[in-house]
Parts: sequence; C-alpha cells; structure tokens
Amino acid sequence: MATHTMRAVRLHEHGGPEVLRYDEVPLPEPGPGEVLVRVHAAGVNPPDRYLRGGLTSMPGKADSTVGLPAIPGTDVSGVVEAVAADVDEFVVGDEVFGLLRFPGFDGSAYAEYVAAPASDLARKPTGIDHVHAAGAPMAGLTAWQFLIEPGHDHPSPFQDTPHRPTALDAGTTVLINGAAGGVGHFALQLAKWKGARVIAVASGRHASFLSELGADRFIDYTRSRPEDLVRDVDLVLDAVGGPQSRRFLRTLKRGGAQFPVLPGDFDAQETAELGVTVSSAQVRSNGAQLAELGRLLDAGTVRVAIDSTFALADARAAHERADRGHIQGKIVLTVA
Repeated sequence: MATHTMRAVRLHEHGGPEVLRYDEVPLPEPGPGEVLVRVHAAGVNPPDRYLRGGLTSMPGKADSTVGLPAIPGTDVSGVVEAVAADVDEFVVGDEVFGLLRFPGFDGSAYAEYVAAPASDLARKPTGIDHVHAAGAPMAGLTAWQFLIEPGHDHPSPFQDTPHRPTALDAGTTVLINGAAGGVGHFALQLAKWKGARVIAVASGRHASFLSELGADRFIDYTRSRPEDLVRDVDLVLDAVGGPQSRRFLRTLKRGGAQFPVLPGDFDAQETAELGVTVSSAQVRSNGAQLAELGRLLDAGTVRVAIDSTFALADARAAHERADRGHIQGKIVLTVA
C-alpha cells in the first residue's frame, strides 16, 4: 500500500460535538488475529457520545482504557485490505461488517481504515449496501443478545447473574419501549420473526414506520401512558431505560420479564410482589451471531432503517443530530 497515513476523526479533549476533529493519522497495521479493513461506512452509537463526553471506562471495568487523542466508533462496514498471517476466515477483497472490540472504547471505526479482530467480523450481506450494514452491528447484536441468544455467560455489570432471554413464539406478547430507535426497531423485527405479538411504544411521528416493520399495536407515549393501557404482556424490552423504566413492570403478567437495555431504577421487593423478573445484558462483539443476523438482513426478514448519513469529515454534525434524539433507526458516517 503506497500511503502510510489516513484520515480519521479524533478526540483530543472531552466535550460536545465540537471536540471531534478530522485529522491525518498513521495507517494502522493488523496484529495477530486481525485484518485491515478499508472503511466504507461507520455507525454512530451512544457509547461514541459517552466517550466524547468524558466516559473513559466501561461499566464493570474499574480502570480507564482510553488515552487521548482517541478515535471513537465500533460499528464498521468495509472491504478487507490486508490479513494477518494467522487469519484464514477472510481474504483480501472480502466485504465485511462488525462490532469492534466491544465492550470497550478502542474500536477506532471513525476512520478510513481500521485494524479489526477477525472474530468480530462477518461477511457483509450482499443484499444491502455498506451504509445499511454499518448501521446493524451494535444495535442488531444488542437486540439479538437480549431476545434470542446472549452468546456468552458474562453477567451485565448491573446484575450478578447472566441474562437469559424469554422464549418467543406466537403465544408471546412483547412491549417494546423506544421501538423506533436503533435497538428498538431491530428488537421489533426479531420478535416478529419469532412469531410474537408486538406492542410498539414511540412518539406519534413513528407510527407508520413501526406499522411497516410489523408492529401489531402502536402507542404514542406523548398522548397516552402505556402503563395505563396495557396489561398481561409476557415481556417488556425497554430500549429507553432510566428512572421511569419501572413503570412498565405493572404491564407484565405474573411470570413475565422486563429487559432494560439501559440501567433503570428497580425495587427488588416490588418485582417479587408482582412475580416478575428484571434482567439486563451487556452487548459483546460476536462475529458468528452477526453472520446469523446477516442472513436475516440478506433475506429481507430484518431491515436496517437509516435516520441520516453524514460524511466522515462531518462527524460533528452527526453527533449533533444524535444529541437531538428522537432518532428513527441509525445514524451512519460515510467514507469516500
């Protein structure tokens, strides 16, 4: 390769979107077990913004793993440019996508090239482009590991026991709060794939979008409180979380479960009295699971909704969009 440098977005300090700088940096070299990927698109995810804002250690890890300047980003889609000697899963020219080195802040996906662990990658579905593929890894794997199969036995840092999904079938009703967002819209489609009945909660502007994805019932939270309208569901997946998450407990039947994607405020006595469980997971990179999700993407069973795209050099604008919230699907950076 003739060039020894590339362009990347880096943080030299923590703060708002204005701290994202478009720099010239050394080209990475793949280490053992890695491939060099020429990035075509990179997904924007909440941890990218947490890192930008000053969070430098993952929940459950005591020490910071981040040194500045740092390249944010974990979701990538691109083409294999070089392969380490001990990698035989991929060859130069393969189109791949993946969630890189998560949980952690060293994915370095906001760049023209990235050195990626081969085990974190899967072949990009041929039926979708790089933009849509880059929107899938973190959000899609989060929904998969909450609803279908964790793929690991590591407990969430917010609980002592490993997460166990609820069996989903035609007799199951699932309520998804934040159904229009990245994780939410994947969770809706995966639940429908398993045959479940899905109640989608979001603001009214997302009603037709969620109906198209297969929602059986839609609740506009700006007009009604879901906890006043719904009873006897088997599972609540709350992709919003926060201190208000516990209000959904009373929508569950006895024996039901609530899965908060983000930390919530729950009372053990209340959950025991209601006869329900609360369980969370921490998404982890998993190329094999991503390959399974990729087959659903290729078949059109699951699709990636794109809220907006921005050029890599315009990462600041992408983060400004993310900070405004009310996202429909995913925000993606494109690399020329």
